[in-house]
Amino acid sequence: MAEARQAVGFRPSLTSDGAEVEFSGPVLQEIYLSGLRSWRRHLSRFWNDFLTGVFPASPLSWLFLFSAIQLAWFLQLDPSLGLTEKIKELLPDWGGQHHRLRGVLAAALFASCLWGALIFTLHVALRLLLSYHGWLLEPHGAMSSPTKTWLALVRIFSGRHPMLYSYQRSLPRQPVPSVQDTVRKYLESVRPVLSDEDFDRTAGLAQEFLRLQASLLQWYLRLKSWWASNYVSDWWEEFVYLRSRNSLMVNSNYYMMDFLYVTPTPVQAARAGNAVHALLLYRHRLNRQEILPTLLMGMRPLCSAQYERIFNTTRIPGVRKDHIRHLRDSRHVAVFHRGRFFRVGTHSQSGLLSPRALEQQFQRILDDPSPACPHEEHLAALTAAPRDMWAQVRKSLKSQAEDALEAVEGAAFFVSLDSEPAGLTREDPAASLDAYAHALLAGKGHDRWYDKSFTLIVFSNGKLGLSVEHSWADCPISGHMWEFTLATECFQLGYSVDGHCKGHPDPSLPQPQRLHWDLPDKIHRSISLALRGAKTLSGDIDCHVFPFSHFGKSFIKRCHLSSDSFIQVALQLAHFRDRGRFCLTYESTMTRLFLEGRTETVRSCMREACNFARAMVDKEKTDPQCLALFRLAVDRHQALLKAAMSGQGVDRHLFALYIVSQFLHLQSPFLDQVHSEQWQLATSQIPVQQTHLFDVHNYPDYVSSGGGFGPVDDHGYGVSYIFMGDDTITFHISSKKSSTKTDSHRLGQHIEDALVDVASLFQEGQRLKRGCRGLGQEDSGSRCGSLPCHARGSRAPTPSTNF
Repeated sequence: MAEARQAVGFRPSLTSDGAEVEFSGPVLQEIYLSGLRSWRRHLSRFWNDFLTGVFPASPLSWLFLFSAIQLAWFLQLDPSLGLTEKIKELLPDWGGQHHRLRGVLAAALFASCLWGALIFTLHVALRLLLSYHGWLLEPHGAMSSPTKTWLALVRIFSGRHPMLYSYQRSLPRQPVPSVQDTVRKYLESVRPVLSDEDFDRTAGLAQEFLRLQASLLQWYLRLKSWWASNYVSDWWEEFVYLRSRNSLMVNSNYYMMDFLYVTPTPVQAARAGNAVHALLLYRHRLNRQEILPTLLMGMRPLCSAQYERIFNTTRIPGVRKDHIRHLRDSRHVAVFHRGRFFRVGTHSQSGLLSPRALEQQFQRILDDPSPACPHEEHLAALTAAPRDMWAQVRKSLKSQAEDALEAVEGAAFFVSLDSEPAGLTREDPAASLDAYAHALLAGKGHDRWYDKSFTLIVFSNGKLGLSVEHSWADCPISGHMWEFTLATECFQLGYSVDGHCKGHPDPSLPQPQRLHWDLPDKIHRSISLALRGAKTLSGDIDCHVFPFSHFGKSFIKRCHLSSDSFIQVALQLAHFRDRGRFCLTYESTMTRLFLEGRTETVRSCMREACNFARAMVDKEKTDPQCLALFRLAVDRHQALLKAAMSGQGVDRHLFALYIVSQFLHLQSPFLDQVHSEQWQLATSQIPVQQTHLFDVHNYPDYVSSGGGFGPVDDHGYGVSYIFMGDDTITFHISSKKSSTKTDSHRLGQHIEDALVDVASLFQEGQRLKRGCRGLGQEDSGSRCGSLPCHARGSRAPTPSTNF
């Protein structure tokens, strides 16, 4: 999502003022430190797993094994083949009366060694099985015999009742692709957007890179891949996110929306109470590892490492590099309302506060008439300032208001009680949705603490939203938490008839603690500068959100096509109509098939998609020809997507090669050009991961409407989309108002037209097929169902449900 702008903007050898900066040490030292960090995480997780019993074989199996050995000894059998006696001889001799104890200890040690060996064997076997990616490359809907065999073996070795981190030590490491293959794929990806002259120059630079530097840089990457958990993820976090000196607002954060058509209660404090309680229930399940690991195909586990820093996490600004501070626990949230900051405890001696008690605390804040102190109202604008500036100011702030700053940065998360309403309205649906998105992405520039891992935003009419900082994890992680929150606060916790949380208030609870900031005069000017910059950036963002209800995932499935590939190829057509040319397109996909994997880029502007887009604007091309080109483009996109997911992408490998070249002070014109490219179209699909939490058939309005992010390039677009149920796709588009080349609403219309035009190809194809066969009825052997009749209607029907 927002990572694309960070990836373009990072310059690891430069400070914000352009001066050269030496890296922390030679490349071998950096590789050593990467491995050291990885092993520390492994040891921490191993101890946690041991305490919670997370092994493929439960700790109870050790007791069973020990009992079996003891029973064998009672029956005068020796399953250890003499090893137990040898262990007994090595134990100290405590006298004849302790001879029996020595035998029990020897049996326990033998059982432990055998049990550990069995667990290690299970881990190795499962890691080898999970290294198989042939299932990704098979045609849609088909499964070969090797894949069926693989699935059966994975089921056998995976154990039962896995917990969140059960598979971590069994996940394979992300492979380092062949540098020749990476360069070849890169040249294929840029061919559609470069002139012949520019392409020949780029190809020449690529060949020079392969001849002079590639083998050395590749050697260092392979060395790191053997030593560290992941050859790229820690560098990605450091150089793309933490070393970025840009404002977090718009550039790094992204947002997630509430239900589109439904607001469970209009009572702001009640919605906040239920939402905060649901989030803390999620944290409780997370701490106990009761969240099930995500499984593809119901069997292939994904890495769960990113879940560790959802809560109690803050990005602390530094002069040249930020760092992520994560606390093991926090029993309060920081709340912002009308320019004032509060500390609200979330637990009592008996445990987590009830939703009604939390509502009571939030209502007390809403009823508090005290005004904000001078400059306190705009203090949070500092978190939207350039990072070097905020780092310097924070030093002064910490010395003057350490307790208040610690209350905010040490909170479980940040809550913003907004004084304005938001969400879809009947009077102006389009404008209200756009304003809702803008409020979540940028707000007023001073009402979000952008350093926190996420900010829960509760509007005055009860509408919810989330603003998420990107460095600690990627969208599927926060999306998983958000789905649980919406489902829990609405369906499980629920509300009373009058809109309040269920239960009773607790009058004995102390008042929320007002935080006091002793702001020195020298900070006042910094706050004013930060606020001015935040308002300028916020005012320049053009957001557009629209639900496309002409057809959805079910229609695309009846076409036997990938839903994501269908949208991506249609986006190429829409952008071509909008700008009259093609551009590099960034689509984010996950690499969590591997240990500590994060994301990879799918370069969606491919030759096949460009051929299709040109054909659609060529009046001489027939619909069957366009349809054939569309299928070729979809198939090609699927191949690129699967390659990226299986660790054979282009951009993360080139990024890691570039970082090594900077450590070694090797100049590579080819790598310099690669990392100076501009992504004028950045796209991302918001996945729906927990469909069992929502009943889309009986309650189709109770589904999340996804989220969005800022534009990657000043003259480009940011586009995200989510499949809401079977028949709706919601798009979130952003761009800069200051650019004369972009218009979010114009691109939205092009997207809608492109989707309808692509769908009509399949209708036309069915009519031609029936005409050729002389059939007057629906062809039962068709590959695609007919388009829903309302596809020829308006953009979206006026919702009849409550807002």
